[in-house]
Amino acid sequence: MSRQRVTALGAAVVRFFENHLPAQRGMSRHTIRSYRDAVVMLLRFLGQRRGCGIEVLDLDDVNATAVEDFLRHLEVERHNGVATRNVRLAAIHTLARFLSHQHPERLGTWQSLIALPFKRGAQRRNPEHLTADAVKAILDAIDRSTDAGERDFALLALMFNTGARVQEVLDLRLRDVRLDPPQQVRLQGKGNKVRVCPI
Repeated sequence: MSRQRVTALGAAVVRFFENHLPAQRGMSRHTIRSYRDAVVMLLRFLGQRRGCGIEVLDLDDVNATAVEDFLRHLEVERHNGVATRNVRLAAIHTLARFLSHQHPERLGTWQSLIALPFKRGAQRRNPEHLTADAVKAILDAIDRSTDAGERDFALLALMFNTGARVQEVLDLRLRDVRLDPPQQVRLQGKGNKVRVCPI
C-alpha cells in the first residue's frame, strides 16, 4: 500500500491553522473554528467537483472560478444567506493572503481570490429592543422556587443588565464575577476585547 504524499495545499493549510491564525494573527478559537468550517466546506466542494477526496487536492485546484462556484453553491444549494456567504469568503480571503506569502509563484491566483467581492445584502432593520415592562414580565415569569429557576433568573438578569452576548455569558468564569461592592462582571467579547460592567 503506497503512502499518500502531503500536497503543498495540505501542508499550507496545516501551517495556516496551527501557526498563522493562532500565533501570528492572534485569532480567537471561535474565529479559527469558523475559518476551519469554511475551509473544510470549500475543500469538500472542490473534492466533489474533481471526484476525489480532499487529501488529494493541491494548489492547482484552488482558483477564483472554483471559489465563485463554491459561493454560488452556498447560496443556491445550501440556502445560505448573504451574511454567511460573506463570512465564508472572508476566511477564503485570509487563506489566500497567507498562500500569497507561502507560494508567491502563484501570486496572480491568490490576488484573483482576494479580489472576489463581498455581496451586499438586503438592508436590515435596526433590532427592536425590549421595554422595561417586557423585561420585568420575562423575569417575573421565571419560577424561582427551583434551582433551575434561580439559575435562569440570574442568567437572564445578567444578560439584560450588561447587554452580554450568549457566548460571553457561556465563557464566564467565577473569577470574572465580583460580588463585593462595586459589584461587576468582566466580559470577554469578540476579538478578545474585555469590558467590565456593573451588576
